[in-house]
Amino acid sequence: MNFVPPDFMPLLPELFVVTLACFILVVDVFLEERQRHITYGLAQLTLLGAALLTLATYVHAPTITMFGHYVRDTMGDVLKLCIYLATAAVFLYSRDYLRQRNLFKGEYYVLGLFGVLGMMVMVSAQSLLSVYLGLELLSLSLYALVAIDRDSPVASEAAMKYFVLGSIASGMLLYGISMIYGATGSVDLQVIAEAAAAARGMETLVLVFGLVFLVVGLAFKLGAVPFHMWVPDVYQGAPTSVTLYIGSAPKLAAFALLMRVLVEGLGALQADWQQMLIILVVLSMALGNLVAIVQTNIKRMLAYSTISHVGFLLLGILAGTPEGYAAAMFYTIVYVLMAVGAFGVVIVLSRSGFEAENIDDFKGLNDRNPWLAFLMMVIMMSMAGVPFLVGFYAKWVVLQAIVNIGLVWLAVLGVVFSVIGAFYYLRVVRCMYFDQPEQSEPIQMRLDTEIAISANGLLLVALGLYPTALMTWCAMALAG
Repeated sequence: MNFVPPDFMPLLPELFVVTLACFILVVDVFLEERQRHITYGLAQLTLLGAALLTLATYVHAPTITMFGHYVRDTMGDVLKLCIYLATAAVFLYSRDYLRQRNLFKGEYYVLGLFGVLGMMVMVSAQSLLSVYLGLELLSLSLYALVAIDRDSPVASEAAMKYFVLGSIASGMLLYGISMIYGATGSVDLQVIAEAAAAARGMETLVLVFGLVFLVVGLAFKLGAVPFHMWVPDVYQGAPTSVTLYIGSAPKLAAFALLMRVLVEGLGALQADWQQMLIILVVLSMALGNLVAIVQTNIKRMLAYSTISHVGFLLLGILAGTPEGYAAAMFYTIVYVLMAVGAFGVVIVLSRSGFEAENIDDFKGLNDRNPWLAFLMMVIMMSMAGVPFLVGFYAKWVVLQAIVNIGLVWLAVLGVVFSVIGAFYYLRVVRCMYFDQPEQSEPIQMRLDTEIAISANGLLLVALGLYPTALMTWCAMALAG
């Protein structure tokens, strides 16, 4: 039998990122502290180069290579472009924050790029082997990033919790993979899909057990209740620049993972995983919104907010229709945009020797920087789902997808918890506009940071007024 080498052309963006990440790692060793901006510039150029390569090598038809372990399709390309953009914003917002805390080191950017590589592998995974490879590459990068401030006992504790709980979740995922491999004889998602459709009796039972463990592992990575215990502690304990990274781009990769594994690989078991997702959705929306109300730490509040948003994201997936999947993808992209903006404002308010971690730190922000207060208000109101902002439309399309399959009670529950969630978002707005500032000095931003965060906030308004373009883009990406 003649050996046919795989086609490496679809993998050019991944190969470019891993090559440049290794190059930056070596270059950074020879740079002095005052030259660290070179590392930052190279990291941003890596993301730009990856985006250009992704666009240059785009093909309409899905391409499978690497012996069935890798797929290149429109959904993957769209999500990768969003990952590059979100990560570039994270690197930009984090630069001054890291410099003020003596954390402006090459390790942050190298680990960030390896995390991006893990996300790219997850997005293009066509087998359970590549799913696990991408997931662990991302996870190991995140564990190290959380502990990057070695002088902080809180960060070290958060990293340890994250690592231990993440290891348990990885074990669950591996166990599920092994059961599915035992039932189907393959890790290829296409082969698994065919085997699941033809399964009968004991084979179906083994597949369902494997599915349970897979859903547990994926729910942990998403931070869905009851596998959410790491989210608030890691969000609060990690440096804010790392929290910004964890709370943004990985959510795009997690969405892709759900689509690849549940929809493409185990679509024949939709009735089974739909029931599991309903439980995760109800618990996530309930606990996320109710516990966020009592939080005084802005990072913990946003952590519980993330949990509630994961519930809405899963609503679109469990709908099991093309409209539901497009709505879930739209919601994920919008949520990442809002999360990047929210944590970006928290970073801007933080300064050397001071962390803007409490909601009280936002008191009187309108007096200190009216434009920044306006942008934060837009972000908070969009997260709350206020009409004419994109957050409202994102919730609307997800709930509409659920109503279309007859789960009206679940949609009503989503509306109720959205109203409850509006309380803690609007509390931040009240602090900024109606409370007296505890400090009087104005807040200054670098020009590039101000431009980026302004574009971030205004994009929420623009997409709220005209969401059709992004929604159509998501629908076309999933159709292609």
